[in-house]
Amino acid sequence: MSLFKARDWWSATLGDGEEFDQGCLCVGDVDNSGAGHDKVVVGSYMGILRIFSPHSSTTGAGAQSQADQQLLEVQLQHPIIQVEVGKFVSCSDQLHLAVLQPRKLSVYSVSGTAGNVEHGAQYQLKLVYEHNLQRTACNMTSGPFGGATGHHSVCIQSMDGMLMFFEQESYSFGRFLPGFLLPGPLAYCPRTDNFLTVSSTRQLESYRYETLAVATDAESRQDAELPLKTGGKRLTPDWTVVLGEAALDLSIPSLSHASSSICVLGERNLYCFRDNGQIRFMKKLEYNPSCFLPYASVAEGTINLLLGNHNNMMLVFQDTTLKWAAQLASVPVAVRVANFSELKGVLVTLSSEGHLQCSYLGTDPSFFSTPKVDAREVDYEQLDAEMKTLQRVIREATRTQDILPKADTEEAVTVTATVSSSMDTPSQALIQDIDDLPVPSVTVKVKVKSSCVMQGSKLTISVRPPLAVSQDQFTLEPMGAGSSTVVAFSAFLNGHYPPADLSGDVAVSYSSPTGVPRVHQSRFDLPLALVCMSSSPAKSATHKITVDTNKPPVNLTAVFPEFYEKAEESDGNSLAVQFLSGARVTVLASKTSQRYRVQSESFEDMWLVIKELVQRFEHHFAQQGVKDLRHSFSGPLPLSEYFQTVDNHFQLRVSAHQYQDLLAERAVQFRAIQRRLLTRFKDKTPAPLQNLDSLLDATYHQLMALADAAEENRLLLEQAFVRLRSSTHLLVLLLSLWQGLTPDQTNILEATLLPLLQDTPTLGWEESCDAAVSHLLRSCLSRSPKDQAASLAQSAGPALGLPADTGRLKKHITLLCDRLGKGGRLSLASETNAPVPAQVQTLVRPGGVEPIAEAAGDAEDPPLAQDAAKFIKKKQPSRKAKKGLAPCPPSSC
Repeated sequence: MSLFKARDWWSATLGDGEEFDQGCLCVGDVDNSGAGHDKVVVGSYMGILRIFSPHSSTTGAGAQSQADQQLLEVQLQHPIIQVEVGKFVSCSDQLHLAVLQPRKLSVYSVSGTAGNVEHGAQYQLKLVYEHNLQRTACNMTSGPFGGATGHHSVCIQSMDGMLMFFEQESYSFGRFLPGFLLPGPLAYCPRTDNFLTVSSTRQLESYRYETLAVATDAESRQDAELPLKTGGKRLTPDWTVVLGEAALDLSIPSLSHASSSICVLGERNLYCFRDNGQIRFMKKLEYNPSCFLPYASVAEGTINLLLGNHNNMMLVFQDTTLKWAAQLASVPVAVRVANFSELKGVLVTLSSEGHLQCSYLGTDPSFFSTPKVDAREVDYEQLDAEMKTLQRVIREATRTQDILPKADTEEAVTVTATVSSSMDTPSQALIQDIDDLPVPSVTVKVKVKSSCVMQGSKLTISVRPPLAVSQDQFTLEPMGAGSSTVVAFSAFLNGHYPPADLSGDVAVSYSSPTGVPRVHQSRFDLPLALVCMSSSPAKSATHKITVDTNKPPVNLTAVFPEFYEKAEESDGNSLAVQFLSGARVTVLASKTSQRYRVQSESFEDMWLVIKELVQRFEHHFAQQGVKDLRHSFSGPLPLSEYFQTVDNHFQLRVSAHQYQDLLAERAVQFRAIQRRLLTRFKDKTPAPLQNLDSLLDATYHQLMALADAAEENRLLLEQAFVRLRSSTHLLVLLLSLWQGLTPDQTNILEATLLPLLQDTPTLGWEESCDAAVSHLLRSCLSRSPKDQAASLAQSAGPALGLPADTGRLKKHITLLCDRLGKGGRLSLASETNAPVPAQVQTLVRPGGVEPIAEAAGDAEDPPLAQDAAKFIKKKQPSRKAKKGLAPCPPSSC
């Protein structure tokens, strides 16, 4: 038994499918037995009134005593909102039961008659009087209103903001609360004779009973056509305190006659005020509360509170200090403290489902003692082996753990995208021709199949520029379980430069039957023929890349059938494609070896062709059952061509910043001239303009010219970034073929060199890529454990910004390729290199940026642009492989 779990003393489950709330529970000696023992009164929204006299389950005759503990159960006609025990009958000092229903207030007397048989006493519920309400009730409070002694009055708050006062059998008066919108909790303070409530403006308001009695009558205030009574006063609160949140409950414990406290339970905070509105303390809650009950404390000047939350916990506070926490069986919506014949101070809790529980705090003593373990000698070798095994398991689990939770095995929605095998006729492209070449389009059909009810579904298509689609958003009709729908759209080239990626994304957003928003994604690949067409091969080109395979040569006619349909030459050893807005790319297959040469006048335009070549070879040999196909690249890496693309992109970014600065300067100048002209025009005595109008016109034309130039530079920058992405993808592919990287290592390398999908005004590709490459050089590609420890120990460097030049970035990329060529391994795990000595951690001071360690022979900075390829050593094949991989003569290629 846990020490922090409420001990179940007595419990009962009330009804089946009934609902309860905080006003449905009260305790008191409702049958006036004279012994001072409390009874538990529970009313439900189903209109059932129950009265219990709990006893411990260890006493009595088993199940028979359980039946005797329910004194009464009565079915009323309407739901029960609240029950209270008090002196509600005039000329009587006995306690009666007040039951509040939506349109009725009833006062009952509970009496018991001793039985003559073993079944025990019989209890009866008699109606003393009732009031039919003209307005729908929300809650009520009771007390000696106006300082009366010997009896209690009742105040009922209606749903439209009216306070109705009843003095025993008679109706006194009614008043409307000012500025009312929604009803809140209501309580009465006997010491100050004030009524307190939390209004819809989220503030605590206090009204004197005397002020309510002499205020304007409710009936005349409600009807706007009737004249206001001149004898009444306008109702205003005695004082208000802003809470800033809605209140769940309000309670005023009776501690002493000298002072009283007002406790308010908010949605996120607990407040305690003095009776004059001054705050005593406030407690911020880190959970969702459900109910609370203040009661007297043993310590002078403090308040104890019982607070239940939605974590099935009952917390005991002394002011703001947590004294105890106990676990309950359910979430309580009402809590009371009762005194029974066998136990005093019992916690009575009621859940919204009807679980009534009487419990107490603490635990029974445990007499269990741990048995002695037989002493034995420790086998340190076995413990060491077990420790290594556990460390290996932990390391593997750390490397392969998923950041996102795994999806369900059965998807509620299935999205399938199918790309047509033929081009559209006629084409749906917005640009009909580029450089006298027709621009084709292809139809993509997306099928959405649902296994559940889908509401408010939307389908979104996303492709990378310069690709575009005829319609990028669709609103789907509501779908039932097992239904499906198909939407179709066309994709085409919408720019004067080749794309870097031919893939697109489809996202379907919908709401599940429970109202939870969900998104399902799918991807499709567009054909290469969408952006290029067949052409005649070129004999020479500026840029050449050779890809090797370990399988016999393949006829290119079988791999690229769509480009040989209209080609004049179909020998199968050469293929040429002309990009619609780019250069011509030629693929030459060797007749004697397994080599394929790709050449073009544009370095970045070769990316899509080489990617398609590798993927189609894998698909071709997979259909033949070949599983050991390997591609390789023998180098050297084309870093000089790649760095030219980087420099072009960087220069356009610098130009964009310069245009932005010039536009800011001209804008300041333009506003200054406008202020000067406005001052001249407002002057009463005319004065010459001194060519300010000409200066304003010239500045305006400069602004327009700069804006046009900045817009043109922006378009060029977008085009340059797409070309940079193509070049980076090509470099990553060549590195993976050069070193035989695994798919995981290729993904790490691609995420490092392409950290951004697009440039932003505040963050560009150069600084992001430099930071990512520097991290790899200091972590998994570091020279020694000392460098890796220094990288992990240092704090974050300065904020990323546009660098002065690209020299540092080129140096780091060259160094990255060099270390990969010397056997470096890419990994995100911290255990890649040797373990770090503890004394190394003291070598690095936080706040600085450590230089990247280089080899002893790499102390001098290598040339960056023209000689960068010299630092990437060519991979030397074995002697046996040299004979089979000799370069093909020009006549055979």
